[in-house]
Amino acid sequence: MKKITFSVLTLMALIGAGCGQSSQPATTAAAATPAPSGPREIDISANDTMKYDITAISASPGESLKVVFTNAGTIPKEVMGHNWVLLNSNVDVTSFDTAASAAKDTNYIPADRAADIIAKVDILGPRKSGEVEFKAPTTPGQYTFICTFPAHFQAGMHGILTVK
Repeated sequence: MKKITFSVLTLMALIGAGCGQSSQPATTAAAATPAPSGPREIDISANDTMKYDITAISASPGESLKVVFTNAGTIPKEVMGHNWVLLNSNVDVTSFDTAASAAKDTNYIPADRAADIIAKVDILGPRKSGEVEFKAPTTPGQYTFICTFPAHFQAGMHGILTVK
């Protein structure tokens, strides 16, 4: 009798263990892919030495980017303002800079050359920041960014966004 009782108890335990269980196969939840949290942020700064701290940026065609530009200098804006201007790949950068240097009334952005600009952060005074969100060009290539404050481009305040 003991053997039967044990077998019945074992059978009852096995049946009880399966109670509430679906006869459907178990499914595993797929790991959720996190939604993009926005554009990739690129922090760039410049100070009174007229140089960007980052002069090379790489991006994928059409990638969402956000440039946060900071003028970390101490000299007043009227003497040492800085901006960040990304130009189309077919722009003659020296010609654009020459036109920009003469455009004081429009913050050194020549109004008649707006089509040459992909994105920009306006002239900033010391210890100020600005930002711009944009999509990288869809055409692979090199795109120059410059500071258009007079003489800054010639002093070396420029860099390249490479789209590949």
